[in-house]
Amino acid sequence: MKKLLLLFVVFQTLILLTASCVTNKEADVIRFWGMGVEGEAVGKLVAEFEKENPGVKVKVQMIPWTAAQEKLISAYASGNLPDVFQLGNTWIPQFKELDALEKLNGYVLDSKTISQDSYFPGIWETNVIQDGIYGIPWYIDTRVLFYRVDDLQKAGYSSAPASWKELYEVARKIKSIKSDKNKYPIFLPTNDWSVFVIFGMQAGADLLTNDYTYGHFNSPEFKRAVNYLLKFYKNGLTPKGFTAFNNIYQAMAEGYISMFISGPWNIKEMKKWMKGNLKDKWMTSPLPAADTNGIGVSLAGGSSIVMNSQSGNKHTAWKLIEFLSRPTIQLKFFRMVDDLPARREAWESPEIKRDKFIKAFFKQLNHVKPVPKVPEWERIAFSKIQKYMEYIVYEKMSVETALKKLDEEVNSVLEKRRWLIKHGRINE
Repeated sequence: MKKLLLLFVVFQTLILLTASCVTNKEADVIRFWGMGVEGEAVGKLVAEFEKENPGVKVKVQMIPWTAAQEKLISAYASGNLPDVFQLGNTWIPQFKELDALEKLNGYVLDSKTISQDSYFPGIWETNVIQDGIYGIPWYIDTRVLFYRVDDLQKAGYSSAPASWKELYEVARKIKSIKSDKNKYPIFLPTNDWSVFVIFGMQAGADLLTNDYTYGHFNSPEFKRAVNYLLKFYKNGLTPKGFTAFNNIYQAMAEGYISMFISGPWNIKEMKKWMKGNLKDKWMTSPLPAADTNGIGVSLAGGSSIVMNSQSGNKHTAWKLIEFLSRPTIQLKFFRMVDDLPARREAWESPEIKRDKFIKAFFKQLNHVKPVPKVPEWERIAFSKIQKYMEYIVYEKMSVETALKKLDEEVNSVLEKRRWLIKHGRINE
C-alpha cells in the first residue's frame, strides 16, 4: 500500500512538472503593435503563426495612426515597447537614434526567408541607416499620376505625359478645351509638401546637405522644380485650394480635374467613383521625368516591421517578422487591406498582375528614393516646406526669398543634430 502511495505521489509530481513545463512554454509571449486597419488585420494572420509555433502566443494591439507616435514614444520612455511593432518608414531614423531598434543585419544574413534582393531597392533603403538594417519593409507605397484618359485623348495624347515638358503641354491643351473656368487640367495641392519634394528630387536636389545637417532648398535644382510647378498656378492650370470641388474622386468623375498625383490608397476610391461609363476613362501612370521621356523619381513610402532592441525574446520576435514577410502571407494581407506587398515575389500573383491600375505602381517602385533619414524630417516637411511653398504659390514671398528663409528655419531645426554629431553623441 505504501509503495502504491509512493508511486501515486511520484506520478502526480511528474504531472505537475509536465504541466509546469507546458505553462512555461505557453508563457512564450510576443507582443506586436500595429497601426490602424493594418493593426486590425494582422491579428487575423497570427493564428497561423501560432499554429506553426506551438507554445508561442502573439498579443496584437491596434493603435490609431493619430496616436501612434506619441504612444510609441511613451512606451519607449517607460521601457514598455512591444517585441515587434510597425513603423512608418520615415519614423525609422527617430527610433534608431533612441537606440530602440534592434540592428537586423545578422538576422537577415542568416535568414532563409528574407533577402534584400526580394525588395525594391529604394524601399529597402528606407530601413538602412549607416549600413545598419533597422526594419523590414512590410507594405509599400509611392505616388504616381492618376489621369482621365478621355481628357488626354481630346488634347491629342494617347498616353500619359512622360516628361515635364509633356506634362505642362498637355495641361495647357486640356485647359484650352475646358470652357468652365472652375475646371482644371491638374490638381497640385498647396498643402501637400510631397509634390514639391518629388519634383525637387526629379531635378536632382539634395534637400539636406553636409550629412543632413543643413537645408539645401535654395539650390538651383530645387529652385528649378519650384519655378516649374509655379507655372501651373500662375497660368490657372491647377487650383490654389479646395474651393473648386468637394473631394478629389468626385472632381475626377465630374470632370473638374483631369490629373492628380497620389498613392495606391486612392485606387479603391477611384473605382467606386469612376464606374459605369467612366470605368475605362481613367488610368494610372508613373510620374514623368524631368528632362527626357521616361520615369521620374517618386517617394519611397510605406511601413516596416521592426524589433525592440530590449526585447527579451528576440529569436521568436524575428520568426514573427519572417512569417509576416513571406510572399504568401503578404498576399493574404493585401487581400485584407489592399496594401501593396513589399516582397517582389508577391507581385507575380495573378490578382495583382491583372489589376491594370496597379501596374504603374510596380514600374514606379523601381524609381523611388527615401526622404532624408533624420528624425527631424517630418517637422521639416510639414511645418517648414509646406509653409514656404504656400507663401510662394500665394505670392506672399518670391521664390528666392522663401527658399532662403526655408533653409534658415531648417538649419535651426537641425541645430541640435549638428551639436550631437560634433560631440560624438550620434555618428555622421
